[in-house]
Amino acid sequence: MPQAPPPPASRRSTAFFYRLAEIQIRRPWLMMALAAIVVSISLSLAWRLEVVPGFEALLPENRDSVRELNRVKEHTKGVSSIFVVLEGDDTPALRGAADAIVTEVAKIERPWVGAVESGLHQARRFLEPRAGLYASTEQLEQLRDDVNERYQYEIHKQSGSLLDEDEDDQPPEINVESLKKRFGVGNVDADRYPDGYYQSKDGKAVIVSIRSGVLGTDHHDANEAIGRVRAAIAKVGLSSFHPSIRYGLTGDLISTNAEYTAITDDLSEVGILGATLIISVVFLYYLRMRTLLSMLLTIGIGVSVSFGMTELLIGQLNVATGFLFTIIAGNGINPGIIYMARYLEARRKGTGTAAAIRRAHRDTWLPTLTASCAASAAYASLLVSDFLGFRDFGIIGSFGMVLCWICTFIFLPSILVIADRIAPLERTKSGLFGLLPKATAGGTRFGLPFAALVSRAPRTATIIGVAVTVLATVATVRWVQNDPMEYDLTSLRSDMSEREEEVRLSKMAEDITGFVGYDGMAILAERVEQVPLLLSALGAVRAKAPADEKPFATVHTLQDFVPGAQAAKKPFLMEIKDKVLRTRKLGALSDEDFAKLQRYLPPDDLQPFGIDDLPEDMARPFTERDGTRGRIVYISPTDVKLIDDAHYLFRWADSYRRTTLSDGSVILGSGRAVIYADIWESIVDDVPKAVVVALLATMLVVAFAFRRIVPATAVMIALVAGVAWMTGLLAVFGVKLNSLNFIALPITFGIGVDYAVNIMQRYRHEGVGGALNAVRETGGAVILCSLTTTFGYLALVRSVNYSVRSLGIAAFLGEVACLLAAVIILPSALMWRDGSRRRKQLGGGSPDGPPSSGKLGALSGR
Repeated sequence: MPQAPPPPASRRSTAFFYRLAEIQIRRPWLMMALAAIVVSISLSLAWRLEVVPGFEALLPENRDSVRELNRVKEHTKGVSSIFVVLEGDDTPALRGAADAIVTEVAKIERPWVGAVESGLHQARRFLEPRAGLYASTEQLEQLRDDVNERYQYEIHKQSGSLLDEDEDDQPPEINVESLKKRFGVGNVDADRYPDGYYQSKDGKAVIVSIRSGVLGTDHHDANEAIGRVRAAIAKVGLSSFHPSIRYGLTGDLISTNAEYTAITDDLSEVGILGATLIISVVFLYYLRMRTLLSMLLTIGIGVSVSFGMTELLIGQLNVATGFLFTIIAGNGINPGIIYMARYLEARRKGTGTAAAIRRAHRDTWLPTLTASCAASAAYASLLVSDFLGFRDFGIIGSFGMVLCWICTFIFLPSILVIADRIAPLERTKSGLFGLLPKATAGGTRFGLPFAALVSRAPRTATIIGVAVTVLATVATVRWVQNDPMEYDLTSLRSDMSEREEEVRLSKMAEDITGFVGYDGMAILAERVEQVPLLLSALGAVRAKAPADEKPFATVHTLQDFVPGAQAAKKPFLMEIKDKVLRTRKLGALSDEDFAKLQRYLPPDDLQPFGIDDLPEDMARPFTERDGTRGRIVYISPTDVKLIDDAHYLFRWADSYRRTTLSDGSVILGSGRAVIYADIWESIVDDVPKAVVVALLATMLVVAFAFRRIVPATAVMIALVAGVAWMTGLLAVFGVKLNSLNFIALPITFGIGVDYAVNIMQRYRHEGVGGALNAVRETGGAVILCSLTTTFGYLALVRSVNYSVRSLGIAAFLGEVACLLAAVIILPSALMWRDGSRRRKQLGGGSPDGPPSSGKLGALSGR
């Protein structure tokens, strides 16, 4: 059959690559010196990259929710918490150990430790004698009357002047329990902390609370603070109090630091696994160590340059972009694979090193550049989003693909020249040592099984491919109609199975201390005077909601601890105290009962108090860094279990994200609820745009590369079929879309088109009837390209983060689908079409099945 012209590369571009080849062939060590300089600079920059944990790092700084969250942090997040959880069988020993720890930890200077306490001792001493102020005036008036009646009863009883001693008619007794109940002590939860200690109900756990000026995200300082606390505990010697005492640490400083460590360890483990898989499959394909080393050196240069550039352009990594090392390595190695395949193919035919490099330059620069630009465009499509999880991913991926292509064509040829000078490919060894090189000269022919399938039944394969595409499209439509979004937030977090002890201690500390803010969201008013107006406005929002859709349970303020009408209540309390003392003088109260009761009697100099008079341990959650009190408001969920339900989280966020007060001022709210709701809003709004942009950009790149309608259309049809299979598989396996695996949809267009582009370019180079040879020769390299990218994604499945795992699964399915469409359906359709044309020319023949051996040689272009 007549040969088609070579790929549409201009003479000018071919001449440029020939000139480049001359430099690479003549001055390979100069190119390597340049590579060493580039890598050194890049690694010095990349070493400064840090992973920023937290959802807020995924939104731009100018977002209202992020600005407000940063404002609240600036005022309230100047400290972190460490909880020392003491467990044992002896309650007095636990309390003694806790007090000793408080004394020792208090010696640690700032910023490592700012405050330490074993309970609300200050609050207890302050609240107990003022407990009566928390009762209403009406309650105190009734209590005064009852106490006075009891006093009169005791007088008559002792004088023997009682007219009737019927127990049913006796006035209420004066005792500790009744007085505490009627004083309203339950409102301040005084019984929660036995003797003021952070202690469990069974007495087998006591908590020491430590406030540190170090943030958990500051990994170095956090480790220093934790180390100093542990040293102080070791100095106390817990076993000296009781042999059963043991301790554990929890709190946001501990958990944030542990999360950071888990993320960095995860990045290392996933990166090592991804690199191992990629190296293994590359070696399996080429079966030559020198070829493997050449490939690794090339992609190592590309990845280091990519992340050096990341430091210059972005300056940090987040949860989404931290795993791009393996993705860029797996995808960025593809130009080198195609180049190496063409180079080795030429060498096997007896072509010299220089000529093979020129031929590889000529035959591969356009298809690999097309594929790299398409992948880059797909990554760049994520730039339409202001969600930094997408945007940074798009920036790094887009220039990473181009930089890896540039590094391949600049440095790989010189590496091949040097390798050939050290150990020429033509050099053969005798005996056993010569068998392996001869047996593995062509590497592992990954394309042969697919070529056999395509040659056997091209029409059947094409028809099956079309049918599967239709079924996948139907499944995708139903999947979308049934809302494929992930609303269970526990499916987006890290696997805590290896951190069960941390979870247990955290839950225990939360239950025992009851700290406001663990599950509540903080709102910061501009002025203290706005707080009552804010309470009123939020109360109205809650009141309007249906009974089964309340957005929050209650609102907590420091003002809650300041009772109203204190001056009016004082006379009643003084009268109550007077009658209790008189009753005791009559002998109606034992010394033991009076000792318990006396704690709740008001002092003679009882004075009204405000938020500035409250003890520090009571006011701390509502106190800002500069000491300002009363502007912080906490809004708590209706049920702690609901905070992992995105549907509820959205409702909660909407209830307080923007509150207009009666005076016309506006109070903004933030926190995890609002941040996550904004992330979800960005995803839902931006992903469809990113998918459309990725598709259009890929179409433009393909059209520019082929400049003819038929081949460009064939490539795009294969790509769309692969994407349809991908989404169909997601539907079949019930994969839910979340804030991370959404990325797989747009980038699959650019990365998945790589394989169809290379098959089509080789087909055009071979000429009409060359589809089979394209699968045999280029198909093997294309499959290797897919495997390296696939393994880069597959390594993500080992991540401890569920959302990262889901990204790996979604992208893996996309890779497999697009590869099969490129190496089976596209060449089958081409063979079917070429066979139909040939039969028209020759007359007759079977539409399916392999041609004769002589015709097969013509079809393969040999």
